[in-house]
Amino acid sequence: MSILHTPFSLKSVTIRNRVGVSPMCMFNAQDGLASDWHLAHYGARAIGGAGLIIVEATAVEARGRITANDLGIWSDAHVEPLARINRFIKAQGTVPGMQIAHAGRKGSISTAQNGGQLAANEPGGWEIIGPSAVAFGGALGQVPREMTIEDIRAVQDAFFAAAKRALAAGVEWLEIHAAHGYLAHSFYSPLGNRRADNYGGVFENRIRFLMETVAGVRAVWPETLPLTVRISATDWADERGGWTLEDSVALAKRLKAAGIDLVDTSTGGGAPDAKIPVAPGYQVPFAERIRREAGIATAAVGLITDAAQAEEILREGRADIVLIGRESLRDPNWPQRAARELGADVKAFAPGQYARAW
Repeated sequence: MSILHTPFSLKSVTIRNRVGVSPMCMFNAQDGLASDWHLAHYGARAIGGAGLIIVEATAVEARGRITANDLGIWSDAHVEPLARINRFIKAQGTVPGMQIAHAGRKGSISTAQNGGQLAANEPGGWEIIGPSAVAFGGALGQVPREMTIEDIRAVQDAFFAAAKRALAAGVEWLEIHAAHGYLAHSFYSPLGNRRADNYGGVFENRIRFLMETVAGVRAVWPETLPLTVRISATDWADERGGWTLEDSVALAKRLKAAGIDLVDTSTGGGAPDAKIPVAPGYQVPFAERIRREAGIATAAVGLITDAAQAEEILREGRADIVLIGRESLRDPNWPQRAARELGADVKAFAPGQYARAW
């Protein structure tokens, strides 16, 4: 039997298989509002048989966007366009998820994908903030304004409000984005945090922003629904004093105690010059070790492209689910194709309208 195509339950939510669509920015919103593009994009992947779809990084405030075309959830006007998508996703048998996010010092990027950074006084630009006045580097050379305690509280309040709106929009699986050099990651990574107060310095201080944010979101998010966190398990910069896997295991233990149900385990994004050994499944060992040593469920990500590879990850107990990214862009029907390759019942993951295709 294919483990990949068996159900997985977390709290009161059961996904029909262990294939999720990883959050991937589409850069196709105006004023943060979801569009027909998002309905077609996510709808196609629900029709394609995914058990879970985690909607892309959705900014908790306008200043928290990566680009001006990011999705947002900082106002009530954003709720219904997202709810429309989630209703369709759920009608196909897929669990609707969402990642709430703040870009921090990696914000105000030009709308062209992988473009440069725009200054606040340039057309389309805005002020960026971070734990310290330290630029990310490379094409992102702006120095962020160091956040005051009042700024920290305001951003955390924005996360709490975003969680409430996500629930109103029909989200059933909520993820806090704390990876890839964005705001929460830049707080816990020594590479981005040079503060001398209770939010900087030693490990416990650097994780404080994330832990407080988790506590506040957990307080407003239903206990019956999954709450997860995406982290960067390493900065790939040990020689420079960056965040390490050992740090991530320690963080994961605290996240579990704080009510987090799963750690979505990615890596990198905190240093533009990090040497990352990219290869198929290169991030899976991080999910495996966090799962084993912290005793918390994990999602594996990172160049997972074929069915046998995904099946092996689960069969060996290296993660609880796999999240498919770029391969899902190439093939929205990847879960159905994987079912056929692994000898599972494809029609269980295909709508009746498409059953004759299988």
